[in-house]
Amino acid sequence: MRKLQYILILLLCVNFACDEEYIDDISRVELGSDQEEPDVSIKFPTEGLEIPSYDAVIPINIQFEVTDDIEVQSITITLDGESIVSFNDFLDYRVVKEEYTHESLTDGEHTLEVTATDISGKSTTTQVTFAKVPPYIPEYDGEIFYMPFDGANLELITGTTPTIVGSPGFADEGKVGGNAYAGASDSYLTFPTEGLLNSEFSATFWMKVNATPDRAGILVIGPTDETNPEAQNNRTSGFRFFRENAGGKQRFKLNVGNGEGDNWFDGGNAADIDPTLDEWRHFSFTISGSQATVYIDGEVVSQGTFPGVDWTDTDIFSIMSGAPRFTGWGHLSDQSFMDELRLFNKELSQAEIQTIIDDEGGTIGYTPEFGEIFYMPFEDDYVDVASGASASEVGTSGFAGEGLRGDNAYAGATDSYLTFPSESFENGAFSASFWYKLNATPDRAGILVIGPPDDANPDAQNVRTSGFRFFREDAGGDQRFKLNVGTGASDVWFDGADAADLNPATETDWVHIAFSISDTEATVYIDGVVVSTNTFAGIDWTDCDILSIGSGAPRFTGWGHKSDLSYIDELRIFDRPLSLADVEAIIAAR
Repeated sequence: MRKLQYILILLLCVNFACDEEYIDDISRVELGSDQEEPDVSIKFPTEGLEIPSYDAVIPINIQFEVTDDIEVQSITITLDGESIVSFNDFLDYRVVKEEYTHESLTDGEHTLEVTATDISGKSTTTQVTFAKVPPYIPEYDGEIFYMPFDGANLELITGTTPTIVGSPGFADEGKVGGNAYAGASDSYLTFPTEGLLNSEFSATFWMKVNATPDRAGILVIGPTDETNPEAQNNRTSGFRFFRENAGGKQRFKLNVGNGEGDNWFDGGNAADIDPTLDEWRHFSFTISGSQATVYIDGEVVSQGTFPGVDWTDTDIFSIMSGAPRFTGWGHLSDQSFMDELRLFNKELSQAEIQTIIDDEGGTIGYTPEFGEIFYMPFEDDYVDVASGASASEVGTSGFAGEGLRGDNAYAGATDSYLTFPSESFENGAFSASFWYKLNATPDRAGILVIGPPDDANPDAQNVRTSGFRFFREDAGGDQRFKLNVGTGASDVWFDGADAADLNPATETDWVHIAFSISDTEATVYIDGVVVSTNTFAGIDWTDCDILSIGSGAPRFTGWGHKSDLSYIDELRIFDRPLSLADVEAIIAAR
């Protein structure tokens, strides 16, 4: 009887609370309001990843994220066509972040699929292809050490891992592959030097320099300094390769101990780079029994004779810091990015260094085909082969699986585009040439844009007083291509009207598009025909700093000219006006 009384009292309290609005009404979500398919993102493994291992079978930690506008009902993971696990119970039914360890990954290529189904039955499947590969086989004569930094700090020739000091990370970009080492404060890697020390020694690697701090150790094998344990600086053996400020640039230097003293290889301003360019540069140095040489981008920046290296008491190899053996002058952790670190037991020749640069996607020695200063062929990467630098990716743009030249081209995607620093393009003349396969959905889009920020309208930017905007938009079912150029005081339009139109129903093949800007006029070409030209006062570059490829974002979005889902191939930029003869020559060379 007492229990029944308690139940009645509880029910009365609940009813009272509802009447007094202490408990909010629960709004039912109708299935018909579920408008979107689930979004599935596989975080690991990534597309094209190669996982090296000395073991025949290894575990792999699969990481993914699923979001839905209403509710995720189930998630299934399939590996090579076989279901390995399913999920249907989630802490958050709209945003699901999960990991699953598959214990038996074998050698070979694998296809991983994650399928998510929402409560109304709509499904999305995302797929990546990756591989587990056997131990690395050295690619070059004398190669004894190789770290690609593709998501793991692993030396591939011996299959060993370093001692990790601090918290270094990964860059989420790389000169080769999908990743690189990312330095952090008070952080670096060390290896034992056993097997690395010979009378000849060479190192090669790529760096994208972060000049903060303004001096740092990069690669160091040095002896202990027992008299200065907190500021070690014994340079009588081993070597120290490091950088330091030189008038705002970073100067790269090599110091080598010969047993009795040390020798310096300092190239002065020949060994300087500008860190503000934010680009991958190739570094290498060689040590023989009689000389040492430092190279940047395959060119000699310092060279001299000396008695040969001494390795006394050198037992630690430090990567991306002078610590612990070279700290007396403040050359501590380097917060730059590093990729493709290789060591050799021989003195590399300049030709051998050039081969490595070429193999790893470098462009030293690239000869412009038409005098361009920028060339992006989109052959499975977003690299400007004129500079060797990669564009930054926003969103999930990809590749077309076809191309005007080669096997691939840029394929646009919603809310996706590329950016590239524009400083080297900001000249009195600017021209661009590219091949284009039109996708008219959406019916307006930015294609190439260098523009200033619009601080007053950060979400709908549209300052047009400097830079340029090349874009397309609907014109009675056709797509019309237009150029807008800022002169400093205002902007000028180059609109060819229906002469600049393409019909999406009939123009299904590659079309050549170019535009040319000089200090007196601008011209737009389609398939070698002038569709718009006029005189104007010349381009102004005030506050411009980025080139956007495949979108108006982020600097030209106020009129809805966002991502372009079309294909783009063979993008070239020039620091001179393009004549009609120039355009015709580019088209003829297709």
